[in-house]
Amino acid sequence: MVKNKKETGFGKIVTKNIIGIILFFVVIFLLANYVQNDKKADQHINLSELVNDINTEKITSIKNVNDKIEVTYKDKTVKFSKKENDASLTDTLSNLGVDKTKLALTSIEIKDDTSFSYILMNLLPFLFPIILFFLVIWFLTRGMKNVGGGQAFSFGSSRAKLMAPDGQKEKITFADVAGVKEAKHELEEVVDFLKNPKKFTSIGARIPRGILLMGAPGTGKTLLARAVAGEANVSFFSISGSEFVELFVGVGASRVRDMFKVARASQPAIIFIDEIDAVGRVRGVGMGGGNDEREQTLNQILVEMDGFEPSDSVIIMAATNRPDVLDPALLRPGRFDRRVNVELPDRKDRIEILKIHAKNKPFVKDIRLETVAERTPGFSGADLHSVMNEAAIMAARHDRKEITQDDLIVSIEKVMLGPIRQTHVMNKKEKNLTAYHEAGHAIVASILPYADPVHKVSVISRGRAMGYTLKLPNEDKRMQSKLEFLDDIAVSLGGYVVEKTIFGDLTTGSSNDLQVASALARDMVTKYGMSDAVGPVALEPAGGRTMFGNGVEAKNYSEKTNEFIDNEVSKIMNEAYGRVLEIITKHREALDGISKALVEKETLEQGEYEEIIRGFGIRVEKD
Repeated sequence: MVKNKKETGFGKIVTKNIIGIILFFVVIFLLANYVQNDKKADQHINLSELVNDINTEKITSIKNVNDKIEVTYKDKTVKFSKKENDASLTDTLSNLGVDKTKLALTSIEIKDDTSFSYILMNLLPFLFPIILFFLVIWFLTRGMKNVGGGQAFSFGSSRAKLMAPDGQKEKITFADVAGVKEAKHELEEVVDFLKNPKKFTSIGARIPRGILLMGAPGTGKTLLARAVAGEANVSFFSISGSEFVELFVGVGASRVRDMFKVARASQPAIIFIDEIDAVGRVRGVGMGGGNDEREQTLNQILVEMDGFEPSDSVIIMAATNRPDVLDPALLRPGRFDRRVNVELPDRKDRIEILKIHAKNKPFVKDIRLETVAERTPGFSGADLHSVMNEAAIMAARHDRKEITQDDLIVSIEKVMLGPIRQTHVMNKKEKNLTAYHEAGHAIVASILPYADPVHKVSVISRGRAMGYTLKLPNEDKRMQSKLEFLDDIAVSLGGYVVEKTIFGDLTTGSSNDLQVASALARDMVTKYGMSDAVGPVALEPAGGRTMFGNGVEAKNYSEKTNEFIDNEVSKIMNEAYGRVLEIITKHREALDGISKALVEKETLEQGEYEEIIRGFGIRVEKD
């Protein structure tokens, strides 16, 4: 696409103030017309008065131009009158009773004006509104074309953004991407093909044309696609799946055709479609029936991918975090048959990601990124970037020139839970209750063998939490066992049980804990086959019940089974409640000690917390 050149000088001023200029000329025209009409109204006489003035010898000369009559009196005054255009002046005056002898004494000049200026002046009152109308239309259409890069009236044109191979400022390579070693290894052959396609075509190999990047949000799918283009030094066209679909039918399909046409003209090239699930969901089950705009757009994508010639050096890359809802036609061989999983980084990968985000940031000498990596299990690359950015903001806010370890630790909690609620000050009763609530979570986590170790306990409000207990595993987990799930449910109920047993009342502070524990217990029964009563049966799909993908799913089990599931979930929750109640009763002194320390200090780090519970005979070390 060619960008319009910017206007300069007088043309820019006129364009910018076109409405004001039009209004100015309209006002001038109306004022001039009003003054002229008002003046002529004062000097206008009708034909009967003209005849009477001729008969009384008051007039010296008469000038007739077409239908206009200009009368000059003996006292040098000039007045105007009008007659019918088809009738002659003498006949008109004679019909009104003029004295012909008196008329003979008057100088009469008759003239037909056919000049352009006369015709224009007569047509101007009719032409001006038409000209004004077209000027306004021109201005509006020109303004709309300027909006969105001149595409207001080119709905079918591709909205894909181009990153040219020579764009060094935007260029990203594999060196800029950390934590996805397997994904980079899968994509290296794509880079090799784009650099040297004959290496593959000479032996009859055909590189996969469709590559689907699948992973959780923030894991670096878009970054990987850009890195492939940067490594191969090819054109990179990026667009979101939602940008294809518009109100008008056929626009999405037209944009797909235009995008592929432009990419083929720029090959070797990469087309990247982000969030492809917005347009690539299963067909025939949406609210718009089987022929809506989204499905037409998807059909066109499928056709274009089939239309690649063996010599085309164009690769389609797409990203999604919902591969389960994609149409099977997108995933068949020949289309998106190469699927690359972009997983959350483990501890080593998180260290590498943090090092990349630490570039161009000043740190104190004793900074330990390993500690940050240990405290961020389950964080994506985007989360780690946010942690580093928040730490830099915090250092700048306190007028420091270097980022400290404390800045990084506090930023982790801010990203995880939200900012500290400075305006929320708890009274003595709320603070004491919150301290016991969090101490309940911590004690249960320390006692149960399969629960994660406690790294921090705090009664400082963050985000929506009145307080929080930070539990982190000793190493990254890829799988969880039934025993770990049961301990996690028990830890979630720790605060609830403490409130009920210590204070004899319940608050809303346990609402999120109950939701998490109940959902986990239900998943154990319906998804993971971890209920002995139900057995090895998956009663719900991995993606849950969705409106799209497989349609609005009905329960694939009976009401009797549904009641049985509810009973099993209640059984798991009640058993966890009993375990927690036993722990709280047995270790009441440790609970009181932790609560007292929390009220005094508000926050207990891992070392302080473990020192307290060791004093009450609780073993801290876990396998």
